[in-house]
Amino acid sequence: MTERVLSAPGKLFLAGEYSVLWGGRSWVLAVDSRVNALARRRTDRTVVIALAEGSLRGEVTPLGVKWGEPVMAAFHFAARTIDLACRILGREGPGLAIAIEPSPLSNGHKLGLGSSARATVLTSEMARWCWEATFDALKLALVAHADSQSGKGSGADVAACFAGELIRYRKFDVAAVMHQSKTLGLGGALLSSGPVDVVRSTPAQLPMLFAFTGHAAVTPSLIDKAERQLNEAQRAAFVLNSDALGEALSNALTQGHFAHVIEATVELQKLLSTIEATHSESLNRILAIAAAHGCAAKQSGAGGGDGAIIIAPDAHAITAVKDSLETRGFFTWQVKSAKGVQGEGLRPKKLGDWLDAAE
Repeated sequence: MTERVLSAPGKLFLAGEYSVLWGGRSWVLAVDSRVNALARRRTDRTVVIALAEGSLRGEVTPLGVKWGEPVMAAFHFAARTIDLACRILGREGPGLAIAIEPSPLSNGHKLGLGSSARATVLTSEMARWCWEATFDALKLALVAHADSQSGKGSGADVAACFAGELIRYRKFDVAAVMHQSKTLGLGGALLSSGPVDVVRSTPAQLPMLFAFTGHAAVTPSLIDKAERQLNEAQRAAFVLNSDALGEALSNALTQGHFAHVIEATVELQKLLSTIEATHSESLNRILAIAAAHGCAAKQSGAGGGDGAIIIAPDAHAITAVKDSLETRGFFTWQVKSAKGVQGEGLRPKKLGDWLDAAE
């Protein structure tokens, strides 16, 4: 077999958006907003990445890919993942070709469902398949995603896209891996690192909705502002509270105890609101509309834009709050949990056409 099709889900944070950055835990839901990728094995040293924006070509070397032109932003995460995979293998070839669908948009905006995480996960798993390699594709994706952002981020979105369903995750120590790679090589560093602390939970038992503000947040900037606001002791206290409330929300959601869901989301939102950078008027409007319809709601992600996760006691309530939000101009999307990265039987013609044109 010379071709393979994979898909990966999106993600939504339920809890632990900032806590996971500071040593705590996060609860993240893989959601049914899947993106497909098509990979082809090659016998020469050429690497091809094809996207809606165009294509990028290069050649495999033991130190990474020698790209034929500067890597544009759209190709950044996939290109970096292949670079690091080459370093793990440490050989001259062969190459590979991969095409990845774009993530869904709302009015031209990203929905905050993990487009970069999906691209990294899909590329990592495709590289492992193309080269019949044995490296840990999740660990490579975590390292590549962090390395692409100068070490920023927790990797929770990567873990959710890879594992699927509702997960509990603690940050993987990418910095330690990169430090060890200087002496052990990247492949050796990944092998010697501990397991990724990710646990898949029981599926959620209550209906959920995602409401998008129409304004995508700039997460690295929000993280910088939050870390300037809170000192070390304040972050530690924040983590303790967030971990306890996240555990309570996860338990209530998987057991279908809506009253406990309300309690946990209210307290989680209060905690997140202590971080000034998370505030936005549009987010406050979404939360107020959800409360008026008897639903639980909290921001999903870093705040300052993006959207909120809304949890309802029943299908009637979720329909009512959806209609109310859309009447006021908000984009909504009914949340369904999804499996992680997986093979697909149907070959998307569009992706095949992109690779044909690029090769």
